[in-house]
Amino acid sequence: MRLPQAQVALLEAASATDAKTIEQLADETDLKPETVTRAAFDLRDEGLVAVGERVDESATLTDEGETYREAGLPEVRLHRAAREAGEGDPVPMGEAVGAAGLEGPEVDIALANYARKGYGVVDAGEVSANGDADPDTDPEAAALDALAEGESVDDADLLDRLESRGLVDLDERTVRSVTLTDDGVTALMEGVEAAETVDRLTPDLLTSGDWADVEFAEYNVEADAPAVEGGHEHVLRGMSERVKDVLVGMGFQEMDGPHADADFWINDCLFMPQDHPARTHWDRFALDVPPVADLPDGLVGRVEAAHRDGVGEDGDGYHSPWSEDFARAIALRGHTTSLSMRYLSGYADADLEPPQRYFSVQKAYRNDTLDATHLLEFYQIEGWVMAEDLSVRDLMGTFEEFYRQFGIEEIRFKPHYNPYTEPSFELFGEHPETGEEIEIGNSGMFRDEVLEPLGIECDVMAWGLALERLAMLTTGAEDIRDLHGTLADLEFLRNAEVTY
Repeated sequence: MRLPQAQVALLEAASATDAKTIEQLADETDLKPETVTRAAFDLRDEGLVAVGERVDESATLTDEGETYREAGLPEVRLHRAAREAGEGDPVPMGEAVGAAGLEGPEVDIALANYARKGYGVVDAGEVSANGDADPDTDPEAAALDALAEGESVDDADLLDRLESRGLVDLDERTVRSVTLTDDGVTALMEGVEAAETVDRLTPDLLTSGDWADVEFAEYNVEADAPAVEGGHEHVLRGMSERVKDVLVGMGFQEMDGPHADADFWINDCLFMPQDHPARTHWDRFALDVPPVADLPDGLVGRVEAAHRDGVGEDGDGYHSPWSEDFARAIALRGHTTSLSMRYLSGYADADLEPPQRYFSVQKAYRNDTLDATHLLEFYQIEGWVMAEDLSVRDLMGTFEEFYRQFGIEEIRFKPHYNPYTEPSFELFGEHPETGEEIEIGNSGMFRDEVLEPLGIECDVMAWGLALERLAMLTTGAEDIRDLHGTLADLEFLRNAEVTY
């Protein structure tokens, strides 16, 4: 029997009684593991060897895991400190944390795992220690020690928990082993001759006649190959570029401006009262930096007057505190409407001779509760149209045309209240997978209290749409956290496409 050299070497190294791994056979034959693997599958197809497979899982400590192995898990240190300081009584949180030597994120980690492990209770700013708990037998700490010593841990749930905490890295690999079959043993006894193996027919082989004496390699299209994940445009990037193309095609110009801006541009120009709940430190990301010094004095005065006294004969301001210092304070913008205020005021040197259309697709930042449709930062599709005699129908028609470009034919409108637009309404679309109606934007006609201080004498319709929620409608993503953030579904992102 004539076989390629690699197959002959593998047959001679394999055993009929002991299964040998690909790595062992590669060492014995001085061949690359991938060459041995290919030869093993070819011989298996000929019935000369059997190939077995098993999946081995290995765990290694991360840097954080090694740190906690040496210093102790945060929850274990907190229990010991609370037990020693309180001697059975609750201990103030600060005292227990300080005694445990916990710093930064270690505090949150300790509190998150303290009650779960039965170490005690954290309530009303105090920590109590369970005297019956024994931190010396903590299974997670024991597993870290075992892995550091090179020992195996057989508890899969425990390993998964350690991985979720970022303390270990789990790695799975397929281990293949080769055993001679009866036919393989027979072939060796009868004699196997190595033939030169080539993978292509060349002119030299044809002219020399050597083609008759060589063995041509067969291509095994079913052989395993490593997965290769190349670079891929993020679905939100693709959606952003598509949105820009659509709006430019509808006659809009793009706006640009700072992510951190004066509260004056973010809220005051929008007739948002300074004591509005959305402007407290709980909801806005205030920055500890010097205030903005350069604001247009005349505009500041007109905006303050609108807040205090209203606009027009029937206008009535908020009669609430208004501070120029607060207006100059800097925060991360909670919406990109701050750009609209800069442009409509002429501060950004925009052309304000009606009609005009402007848009932006940029990030905004809000201290929202994280859920399936909210993140702390998100992309907003900002836009406005300035013209004479605009109506709500013009605004609705603009949305219908815009969303039609993405294959979304049905948009529902719901009346809404905004301090800066009247009338106002929210937009809703139906999720293609869940059938749930999700809010995709907010819009309306800017009020006189917004436009008059800016010097605008015609109508302006405006909106802020959510890019991520548009992506959810077009890709079928059911959770905004599948699109970006620490929990993003990488497999989903590799396959998601912007199809319109």
